[in-house]
Amino acid sequence: MPIPRMRLLKDAAAEVKKLDPRTAVTPYFIRKLAIEGKVKSTMAGRKRLINFDDLLDYLNQLPNISPEDGNIRRIG
Repeated sequence: MPIPRMRLLKDAAAEVKKLDPRTAVTPYFIRKLAIEGKVKSTMAGRKRLINFDDLLDYLNQLPNISPEDGNIRRIG
């Protein structure tokens, strides 16, 4: 069984930034996903370890939101 790639919050954000230099994903966003249980994480003392593979899977499966969905309104 492969060992999961666990990263500290800042390191996970830095690796996403390496994969996509223009990303808008921040450590705060990743922390929020972990606290809400949307990505796997565990506490190691006072630090949160993020399952990096689970984070990438989550980011790859985000739904596309269009103005027709009613979630976004047009301006102008």
